[in-house]
Amino acid sequence: VFIGSQVFQAPRRPGIGTVGKPIKLLANNFEVDIPKIDIYHYEVDIKLGKCPRRVNREVVEYMVQHFKPQIFGDRKPVYDGKKNIYTVTALPIGNERVDFEVTIPREGKDRIFKVSIKWLLAHEALVSGQIPVPLESVQALDVAMRHLASMRYTPVGCSFFSPPEGYYHLLGGGREVWLGFHQSVRPAMWKMMLNIDVSATAFYKAQPVIEFMCEVLDIRNIDEQPKPSWTLSAYASPRSRA
Repeated sequence: VFIGSQVFQAPRRPGIGTVGKPIKLLANNFEVDIPKIDIYHYEVDIKLGKCPRRVNREVVEYMVQHFKPQIFGDRKPVYDGKKNIYTVTALPIGNERVDFEVTIPREGKDRIFKVSIKWLLAHEALVSGQIPVPLESVQALDVAMRHLASMRYTPVGCSFFSPPEGYYHLLGGGREVWLGFHQSVRPAMWKMMLNIDVSATAFYKAQPVIEFMCEVLDIRNIDEQPKPSWTLSAYASPRSRA
């Protein structure tokens, strides 16, 4: 097993406070229990220019399902939407680069992607109290914890959002507020912790283009707007008028 060289070294605690009254704090951090396993890290290359993460995730999901009998079997790989896939058991491809052709069904014409996978290295799974903490293992765990949410919700940075249902917070200019949650895995002094918090951000509303332009231009009733009195003769060429 090859362990990544980059590590997180937590600063030493100077001591435990002795002045004042001890209190208990309730924090939005949750302990993460990790079995003692190895994590296999693969590099993914989708050869069709730079695609949004949403498209990349769709391509990888189709690839895993289509090549399940030959390559993936019962494995449930997790993907970061860019270049990295992680599994808890090695894929049967050795150290070689393997190429796939993935077809995504589309209305009118299917879209074909060329995808390649290559083994990079294996990480040792984090254990409680491990010092120092390998950063690559932290990244792999963070991707694993975010994978399902990335497939179900709209990811923005470290947060996930879903369209409003039953509530609407309009901002004007064709925008509205979506509520969601922030999530990240962080090493603590004694165990890995999952931090979760509420989050909110602005999205453009799903609406017809005409209605969107009316909101942006602050037009309340488009039927009351003066219409230009254009005529064909005004734009006719000198030759045609002659």
